[in-house]
Amino acid sequence: MLFLAYLSSTAGRTTAFAGMAKGALRTSTSVARRSSSAAFVNKRSSCASQLLLPSFTAGRFSSSSSTCSIARPSAVATELEKNLGVTHPAYDIISTDIVNEFGAYCTLYRHKKSGAELLSVSTDDDNKCFGITFRTPPSDSTGVPHILEHSVLCGSRKYKTKDPFVQLLQGSLQTFLNAFTYPDRTCYVVASQNTKDFYNLINVYADAVFHPRAISDPMVHAQEGWHLELEELSQPLTYKGVVYNEMKGVYSSPDSLLQREAQHSIFPDNTYGVDSGGDPVEIPNLSFEQFAEFHKKFYHPANSRIFFAGDDDVAKRLEIMDEYLSDFEESPESKPGSVVEYQKKTYDAPKLVRKPYPAGADQPETHMIMVNWLVNDRELTPVEEITITILDHLLMGTSSSILRKTLMESGLGDAITGGGLMTELLQGVFSVGLKGVKPENVGKVEELVVETLKKVAEEGFSEDAVAASMNTIEFDMREFNTGSFPKGLSLMLGSMSKWIYDKSPTEALKFEEPLAELKATIAESGSKVFQDMIRDFLLENSHRTTVEMYPSKTLEEEQLSAEKEKLAKMKESMSEDDLKQIIDKTVELKKIQASEDPPEARATIPSLELEDLKREVTEYPIEVTENAANSGITLVQHELGSTSGIAYASLAVDVSGIPLEDVPLLPLFTRIMMETGAGEYDSVALSRRIGMHTGGVSVSTMITGVNKEGAPEGVIGEGEHFVSKLTISGKATSDKVDEMFSIFDLILRDAKLDSKAKIIELLKESKSRKESSVQGSGHSTANARIRSRYNVIGYINEMILENMRNTILAKSTCRDGMILDITGDKAVFEKIQPAVEEFLEKLPGDSQGEKLPNFYSEPHPWAKQIKEEMSKKALIVDEGFVVPTQVSYVGKGGRLYDIGEEVSGSTAVIQKFLGTGYLWDNVRVIGGAYGGFCQFQPRDGIFTFLSYRDPNLAGTIDVYDAASDSLMASAVEMEKNPEALATAIIGAIGDMDGALSPDQKGAVAFRRWLVRETPEQRQKYRDQVLNTKPSDFRDFAQRLRALKDTSAAVVSSKAAFEDASKAGKTFTLKEVM
Repeated sequence: MLFLAYLSSTAGRTTAFAGMAKGALRTSTSVARRSSSAAFVNKRSSCASQLLLPSFTAGRFSSSSSTCSIARPSAVATELEKNLGVTHPAYDIISTDIVNEFGAYCTLYRHKKSGAELLSVSTDDDNKCFGITFRTPPSDSTGVPHILEHSVLCGSRKYKTKDPFVQLLQGSLQTFLNAFTYPDRTCYVVASQNTKDFYNLINVYADAVFHPRAISDPMVHAQEGWHLELEELSQPLTYKGVVYNEMKGVYSSPDSLLQREAQHSIFPDNTYGVDSGGDPVEIPNLSFEQFAEFHKKFYHPANSRIFFAGDDDVAKRLEIMDEYLSDFEESPESKPGSVVEYQKKTYDAPKLVRKPYPAGADQPETHMIMVNWLVNDRELTPVEEITITILDHLLMGTSSSILRKTLMESGLGDAITGGGLMTELLQGVFSVGLKGVKPENVGKVEELVVETLKKVAEEGFSEDAVAASMNTIEFDMREFNTGSFPKGLSLMLGSMSKWIYDKSPTEALKFEEPLAELKATIAESGSKVFQDMIRDFLLENSHRTTVEMYPSKTLEEEQLSAEKEKLAKMKESMSEDDLKQIIDKTVELKKIQASEDPPEARATIPSLELEDLKREVTEYPIEVTENAANSGITLVQHELGSTSGIAYASLAVDVSGIPLEDVPLLPLFTRIMMETGAGEYDSVALSRRIGMHTGGVSVSTMITGVNKEGAPEGVIGEGEHFVSKLTISGKATSDKVDEMFSIFDLILRDAKLDSKAKIIELLKESKSRKESSVQGSGHSTANARIRSRYNVIGYINEMILENMRNTILAKSTCRDGMILDITGDKAVFEKIQPAVEEFLEKLPGDSQGEKLPNFYSEPHPWAKQIKEEMSKKALIVDEGFVVPTQVSYVGKGGRLYDIGEEVSGSTAVIQKFLGTGYLWDNVRVIGGAYGGFCQFQPRDGIFTFLSYRDPNLAGTIDVYDAASDSLMASAVEMEKNPEALATAIIGAIGDMDGALSPDQKGAVAFRRWLVRETPEQRQKYRDQVLNTKPSDFRDFAQRLRALKDTSAAVVSSKAAFEDASKAGKTFTLKEVM
């Protein structure tokens, strides 16, 4: 998995050194991580799904603890305490510890024979997590740790298939299954709520890392890393390989190039100065012998850190790992051989680095600038780590934070780049800058950054600013809301921030003492501690670089030409026998890739049985009160067992009265509501009020299809029935809910919508984000474009001020369209009831007003106009979007089910099977793309194929077109092999039964109610999944073969489209950049 950026939890901001962790795109979900300091630091990745890891903070200027601290039943604590110090003859106990902040009872072991360290964390969490991490500092940019991370999961001593990882994806109940590479470590992580499944996952991963097939089979290195490919003597030589193509995609992204140049510039002397993910120019220099030697050197148990967390049996943990660790003798040289050395602050003066980035023919001649500091060249104390985390939030955490705000309002650029602090590695880095900078303004960016920091160091921060930042991050940390991702994973990543550098893993998780010390310091001297830190770590620190990326409209062509020339010279220097050997190896590799695993190999992969699955749908509490407290507003409540004293609330307001031509402005409208101030508050004051009293407030739009009244469920509708809402969402402790509701009302009524300068600033930033998204996530662009051609809601999602607000808050109708949705526990609801009633009463509108149309029986007012527009604009054509890139993102889709047809739950099984089987094998393994997958929406009947960082274009479309034949063959095979069908069903159920946080449970229940989906329909759908038959695969294959109104959308380079045209695949081209 390749983590492309770190974002702050409050602002979604990109951080420099974003290529800090890479890995195999092995699941459709991706982890987002935060940096860590004494506990955790407030960063996370830009990947689609975000893992909220706990972060430090402190509260207002007092040393009292937060009101949202988690209360755990004493009986649970007593049981967990029994797990401290569980003994096993193969292990010595190094230490025991209780991390009260997270209710974690920890024992650190050392395996006597191998020297491996194992941290056993007992919690009351049934989402059990296992991870094994190796310290793997590279010495060059051949990408060896990244390629090895991909490769070790391609078969092992006990598990004989070509890719056990895929079999686990296909047929387990995993809640997390992945691996990722940092600049100095490689992590392998699994999680499951099912104990039997959890042990299966552990065994496969443990055998994979210690005894991989990859170190004895060069074909794995060739497939996952790189190889020369040649099918005929007359053809040109080419490079292929999954990681090779992945990194070509990374190196096509201007943002990624900027971040890598910044990382290399700030770390000239240690391992962080090279690219652990691999530079495409350097990757072909990695030999198989070097690859195998890297595993031998770094993958010894003595160099590992093994982690368990959850409610599973501690003795069983130790027993399972002893089976693998006992194969090894102690290796005293392993740990010393992988030590990461500090980069010393050696620069006497700041340095300037200038590099080109690939730009499109019509792209403006703008530059990207980022200023970077090496924060520390010694270990920071826990108090320093918390302090610099809060400082980072004060400077960059929100759109109103002083450094971020000053840069954006300067007009020097279009969007922020570099998001401030990154402290996940041995040393911290602070980076900030702008992109979309005109050449004449390049020097002004660095000047503005430095001058702003000088001003803050001199003047300090206001009491409100400090209180808001501290409360925001402390709330986040105490809430410990990891969403659907395992809490154990966040504990592992937090502990690893110290443990990987031979420090205490449990001390890395604690924050109360340094937090209290920081609060006391602030109470005594205000913001002085932050001012001193700005001077010490930034202003008086000459180990600073400024990276300037300038546009080159020939760089992409130059890189392609250089590669072709290099390969041509290589071919010329080879004899005919040499070339025939390459042809033979190409044939051999493709034969291996295309071959099926023999039954005896598949039988080695541990699996569940259908009897292990839960047959009933999980339902979540919901109580709906129409005209609550005679307000005319619908109140929806979800009372859960415990939400740790936190209320999660969303106010949904109907926006169906907005003219369709204004719908594209809704995303801008929601951002303005949050970023320009409201009422008596300017943007800074509003942001601080939100930070001081809540865990965050946001505004968004929600457009979702609903079931038509009287129509059978599970049937494709015409897309005319949907609800459109503007939602204001937030979370707060129960004693602060009145403040949160007051903020909701303030934003809804009095947001300042007349700031032209701010609107221009937001539009520039939005344009910059969109351009980055097209280049880096072209598959999403392709998918949205395809879906917009067939479905009303898809078309709306492809499109999107005072008059808008007046329309939304029309007195006569607005309350009928309002819904207040709240999730909390019993104590929360008892405490907040008065605040709820007061909020309902004061909201705008007439409680006895008119009724809006019933969108469950009447078409939405936008539907007719959209259909007319679609007939003219959303034409069924094959489109190509031209951008500067070395890879392609290939999408193709069409209508699988017609309006009025019923969709069976079996489609979920088949979609998963197709994505993890045929597409994985042919797009990724054989084709060399980083990812190949498919999506099907049961509500609209549209099916799409997608690829990610793909070296092919025309060939990938051929793979899509042959999918139905493969699926038909699979149907025949499943008649003979019921176990294969059972595996597919188990995998689909695993996708349906993920772990959810309290707020997510409430959100799921709310969506189900809003859509008018009945429990009976949900159970019917699950029963259909569980009862999927080979005939369902056959029926799906026939539909896929007859896919209607097919069209393609591809993001790629001009050269790739020209090659595709020669292969008979033509597109209507559009220059995007």
